Amino acid sequence: MTIKKWAEEDRPREKLLLKGKAALSEAELIAVLIGSGNKEQTAVELAQYMLKQCSNDLNSLARLSVKDLQKFKGIGEAKAISIVSALEIGRRRKNSNHLESSKIQSAQDTFDFIHGDLMDLNHEEFWIILLKRNNEIILKQQVFRGGVSGTVVDPKIIFKKAIEETASGLILVHNHPSGNLQPSREDKILTRKVKEGGKSLDINLLDHMIVANNSFYSFADENLL
Repeated sequence: MTIKKWAEEDRPREKLLLKGKAALSEAELIAVLIGSGNKEQTAVELAQYMLKQCSNDLNSLARLSVKDLQKFKGIGEAKAISIVSALEIGRRRKNSNHLESSKIQSAQDTFDFIHGDLMDLNHEEFWIILLKRNNEIILKQQVFRGGVSGTVVDPKIIFKKAIEETASGLILVHNHPSGNLQPSREDKILTRKVKEGGKSLDINLLDHMIVANNSFYSFADENLL
């Protein structure tokens, strides 16, 4: 039975109009995006199957590329682009919820401020957050981009940017695409280098954070600075 033959209240678009967006399941929302399914599956059934292959996790779905999505029967390039675009809008919306105070007072503040930039990535990125002496945020910036297993970070580039912005405080942040939150030997060595280098420049390293999925590891919280 095609969606057009369903009761009107069960069709995703009509259901959204009648009951509001909150009434739709994640599969139904995806079905609205793709519009139609394939010969064997309705749009909703196809969306349910796609989610099932991603362990019913929208974060896992968001990590799929356009080519990955096209492997599902009935998902062409246009539909795949629609899904990727919608999930990217969601990521950016979350990232736009900046701290109201524009200050970082804790590791949780750091995570809330930068998580949107690092979520859904299949590669490693290294970011810095520069702060004034009162911990007011000056800027955040990606300084290095690597592969799946890691990235090479040059402290000179980090300090160059910090000096240009006349920063008094510095927070290092990078992600682990593997999902493992534990710092590597290289992570610990880099932290020590930046900590020591900052002393002579009067730039205080406040934290080094590792982000994986929806969790984080804070060197400051673990007393490793």
